[in-house]
Amino acid sequence: MSKQNYTVVVIEDDPLVNSTIKGILSSKYSRVETFTDANKGLEDLHMIAPDLILLDIFLGHANGLDILEQLRKQGYTMPVIIMTAFSDIKMAVRAMKLGAEDFIVKPLDLEQLEVSVDRSLKNFDLRRQVDILSEQLKKDQPSEILGNSQGMKDALDMAKIISYADDTTVLILGESGTGKELMARYIHENSPRSKGPFVTINCGAIPRELAENELFGYERGAFTGATEKVKPGKFEQAQHGTILLDEIAELSLELQVKLLRVLQERKFYRLGGIKEISVDVRVIASTNKDLETLVEQEKFREDLFYRLNVARIQLPALRERGEDIIKLATAFVKEFNKKFNKNVTGFTGEAADIISTYPWKGNVRELRNVIERIVLLEQGTVINKESLSFLKGGSQIVHNNTNTPKQEMILGAGQHYLKIADNGVTMGAVLKDLIIQTLKITGGNQIKAAKILSISRAKLRYRIEQLGINISGKEVN
Repeated sequence: MSKQNYTVVVIEDDPLVNSTIKGILSSKYSRVETFTDANKGLEDLHMIAPDLILLDIFLGHANGLDILEQLRKQGYTMPVIIMTAFSDIKMAVRAMKLGAEDFIVKPLDLEQLEVSVDRSLKNFDLRRQVDILSEQLKKDQPSEILGNSQGMKDALDMAKIISYADDTTVLILGESGTGKELMARYIHENSPRSKGPFVTINCGAIPRELAENELFGYERGAFTGATEKVKPGKFEQAQHGTILLDEIAELSLELQVKLLRVLQERKFYRLGGIKEISVDVRVIASTNKDLETLVEQEKFREDLFYRLNVARIQLPALRERGEDIIKLATAFVKEFNKKFNKNVTGFTGEAADIISTYPWKGNVRELRNVIERIVLLEQGTVINKESLSFLKGGSQIVHNNTNTPKQEMILGAGQHYLKIADNGVTMGAVLKDLIIQTLKITGGNQIKAAKILSISRAKLRYRIEQLGINISGKEVN
């Protein structure tokens, strides 16, 4: 059976008891450190970063209950199991009031010891997850990743491979709203760290002067208002779990240096602290920026980029995901039907076309918000074209030369929209339509049209003659 990834510290002045406990627990947990000198144990505690402490009450000149009280005042929250040779109810009550997890009487029942340690570690994991549960619930986002487009299949295949690794650093790239946090959560939930916490921090949403506090925590006196003895940061909250550094490109160069050290050594200093803190955390970073370009511009550290870019996942924009758009929209309809007690059954053909061809600059996030608004306000049971009339820069109905309604897109600079019949179309027809539409934009000015098309005027004239394009009535230069 593989060992559980926990660190246990034993502070007991009897070498034989120390040796016995270490022998029992080392077969189950990855690291067990023992100390016969209480002062030495306390000095090394910040470097060891234990998940649990077994603490004797009578330690020569030291008293275990005083040590427990000191630990709590210093901000240590890990479970502490008190051991004593005296079955004293008052002492046990005091230990519990000071924050002891359990109270064991010597001679030790080794089976009871194992049960107590195991239960205490599980309870501690649950408490740490509860601490961040409210933040996760506020996000109110779907947990399932939907999509059959090739881009999403490739991303998911890569995520499945990456998730098997325990601590491989991951870089998730994609436009805003493409689901980078959802993908990071998928990796965490399918990894060996799934029982640990999943902590997120948006590096672009916090002031730069507070970013270090958020990431690494602080100690009393680190700055004005820092009144708590110890305030753990996001890295400590994510112990034995995963931390997502969203919008990593927004980190200052100074913080990038400190983050690089954490990635390399798994250690850091709290703001205002003098002792190093050790952490066991998997780091996932995400951004909608081109980090390689930022590296060239010296706005992002090259060494940090290479350290983050161990495993890369590229999420496609929603407009590139074809049939996934309607599938996602349908899933959101079901979600908000339940939330608002509605019974919207689907989309008309026109509405489906509009949704499928809309540019969705905000990607999946924008689509979800749009569907939420529609379902909330919809009086009927089917979403139609009028339901989507509030979309800006979306679809509008125009007519072609056959007087048959068709749907065109209002596009941004450099964008185009192409939809062909099920049985295909000739290249000549597409080129002809391209040239006609470009000449309409330029009012028939062939010099301007050639410039837009990035071809010579002579080549444009050749294509006009070859394709039989009628330019009568247009300005010809």
